[in-house]
Amino acid sequence: MLKEIIIAIQSYIEAHKFIAQHRLWKWILIPGIIYTLLFIVGMYFFWHSSNNAVTWLSHSIGLEAWLQRQHSDWLSFLFVMAGLFLRLILMLFYFSLFKYFFLIAGSPVFAYLSEKTAAILEGKDFPFSWKQLAEDIWRGSLLAVRNTLWQTVYMFSLLLLSLVPVFGWITPLIALFIECYYYGFSMLDYSCERNRLTMPESIDFIGKHRGLAIGNGLMFYLMHGLILVGWVLAPAYAVVAATLSLHKINKTA
Repeated sequence: MLKEIIIAIQSYIEAHKFIAQHRLWKWILIPGIIYTLLFIVGMYFFWHSSNNAVTWLSHSIGLEAWLQRQHSDWLSFLFVMAGLFLRLILMLFYFSLFKYFFLIAGSPVFAYLSEKTAAILEGKDFPFSWKQLAEDIWRGSLLAVRNTLWQTVYMFSLLLLSLVPVFGWITPLIALFIECYYYGFSMLDYSCERNRLTMPESIDFIGKHRGLAIGNGLMFYLMHGLILVGWVLAPAYAVVAATLSLHKINKTA
């Protein structure tokens, strides 16, 4: 799995060169700018709503009053940390929902970009078809709903775990890897669909190559550390990098 994670990370560097060489910037910048605007608005409301949710929960169960009666700095520290990690888990969960909304809305562009990348790599054309485009959008929507449901189950379990002092501190890391896997999963599925794999076959295939999915999603999130520039480039770079990494795996298979 580690080898595939490294391949996925290297594919982002190759994606930048590939996009520049083949002048694909218009397919990168337009969806990227839309994503960035939605991301800024979404994160603002997500952070405030998660903060309000934790504060409401703390007041509802009487946690703050109980801590004040204990007069224990150590207990207060533990529960402050638990509240912080709970907020992080909630924000990741909210971002996950936002991400799937954007994946559904942007699926026509992402499917085309993946197809364009494969056409250049393989030296052949994939004829445009409105019927195929509709099928791609439908499949992408179904997959997004399926992944959302599974991720919700995992995130709810992690929310409960995050309330456990000390042990709950690892939950944001676990949540991040789950996020990385499911985002990378969506990016890789465009190539699986183009190769005529059914959804169950695609799920099985990506499950066997989960390192590619985790590495792709990890780089997607790391790119968000580049304020604005990374936000604009991250979504489309993820699609191109996923296509490149699968092409590399298929060549060595």
